[in-house]
Amino acid sequence: MATVEQLYKDFGVLADAKDKASEHEKEYESILSAVKGGTNEKRLAAQFIPRFFKYFPGLAEHAIDSQLDLCEDEDVSIRRQAIKELPNLCKGSSENIPRIADVLTQLLQTDDATELSIVTTSLLTLFKLDAKGTLGGLFSQILSGDETVREKAIKFMTTKMRTLPSETFTKEVEDYLVQKSKEVLGDVTGEEFIAFMKILSAVSSMQTVTGRQQLVDIVAEQADLEADFQPTDADSVDKLMQCMKQALPFFSKNVVSTKFVSYMCTQVIPVLSSLVNPSEDDSDIQLEVLRLFAELCTFTGEWEDKNGVEKVFDKLLEYMPLPPEGEDGENDQPTDEPKLQFSYVECLMSSFHQLGRKCPDFLTAEENTDRLKDFRIRLQYFARGCQMYMKQLRLAVQGKKGEELKSEENKIKVVALKITSNINTLIKDLFHNPPSYKSLITLSWRPVQKQHTESTAQKRPGITPITFDDSSPPKKAMHGKQRGPRQMYQPPSGKFSTKAGAAPTFGDPDYGSGFGGGNRRGGWRSGGYRGNRGRGGWRGGRGRY
Repeated sequence: MATVEQLYKDFGVLADAKDKASEHEKEYESILSAVKGGTNEKRLAAQFIPRFFKYFPGLAEHAIDSQLDLCEDEDVSIRRQAIKELPNLCKGSSENIPRIADVLTQLLQTDDATELSIVTTSLLTLFKLDAKGTLGGLFSQILSGDETVREKAIKFMTTKMRTLPSETFTKEVEDYLVQKSKEVLGDVTGEEFIAFMKILSAVSSMQTVTGRQQLVDIVAEQADLEADFQPTDADSVDKLMQCMKQALPFFSKNVVSTKFVSYMCTQVIPVLSSLVNPSEDDSDIQLEVLRLFAELCTFTGEWEDKNGVEKVFDKLLEYMPLPPEGEDGENDQPTDEPKLQFSYVECLMSSFHQLGRKCPDFLTAEENTDRLKDFRIRLQYFARGCQMYMKQLRLAVQGKKGEELKSEENKIKVVALKITSNINTLIKDLFHNPPSYKSLITLSWRPVQKQHTESTAQKRPGITPITFDDSSPPKKAMHGKQRGPRQMYQPPSGKFSTKAGAAPTFGDPDYGSGFGGGNRRGGWRSGGYRGNRGRGGWRGGRGRY
């Protein structure tokens, strides 16, 4: 066993030999023997073994094992030194990278913050040497390692890989990353699924139309759209919702959501009232699902499924009541008016508006005359209540600016005004004869699109931009007959409108769904969906997600 003095002598011989160091195998073996020595000998061995590793391929296995022994030493300073030097075993020997990356991945579970930082730096160094080989080591542990290592490895990929230069990920590396990620996605928890979608969506090859379609296909496979939906199973509801949320950013006119919309129409919308809340809070799960559905419908492609449209239409009618009986008589006793759930109606009416555009004869076909007549009565009644409530809301927020509008109560009123305005716009379209599907709205929970700047918006000279504030230039006087004041849209009057009455004042706890809906905390319930390593079963095991 070499002493400190002997180790320095061996080092000197090998360093002086330079490219001929391979002729001094005895000295290198002496350095390897120091792994069994004292603290000082081990610390020197941790530095010297990687330094001359490339000159002794015949001792490579022995050298790697010796260095790994030092990585597990009880002395933290020795461990740190040994881990720091691990990437040097791969310089000029790329075949060792998957193995060293595998070891470093296991070391990610350390509780020592300084040691963890060294491990992370070493892994990033390996990525710069050979990204594909390093990924091989990471995925080896993700696919077959224990739970703690798997979790740490996925966390490393989501947080640290994005710090690497873009040139690190060649097409070959990206293809390998996608391939191995698909293997992992066959058996993941909800959190892991979200993490890998985040990783894949950052890959440059996934920014193309083909790439986005591939991501949508991956999500569709995880959602298992061929299986029957179980509305009373919390895991089934949660899985579907998370899959829809992950897929939404990738849809466009070229990447359509038809497959998801069809599943929602046939499997989910008819059983909406049976949905269980997978979250522990008191959020409105039905409204959350309807909002996701409304967004999906925006990107529907070719659609000929009138049965699907009918299911959405029928669900919409559940929230669009007929006028109470007795409204046409002056001496009739007053009846309880139904509660108008504007948040639900906005989602369902927008969804129907999008799908109805694909099947314009759904309401206008000769055999659907009674359906259209009934729908018009409901639209007329709902429009009346909607406009009265809009008037109340406008009065409530009128003159309020800045901090006043940021109060919780006023925020809710502003959202409610957006909801009712959207509904009013859609009703105008649907009340056309025949019904029209031309209007476009921004759903109330979606961010408002930024206005174009003057330099980009005003492309034609001599055209005064339309503005909506008091700074607008005065209009030129019109010659001839003057127009009267512009009239606000009013739905057709009749016996069903004379006693519609005012909408309940805001704050009625039973009024609709509170107009704001609920946003679930997100994430997955404590414990995930993978308790033990055993396969099979969504709840309690790591069920296929």
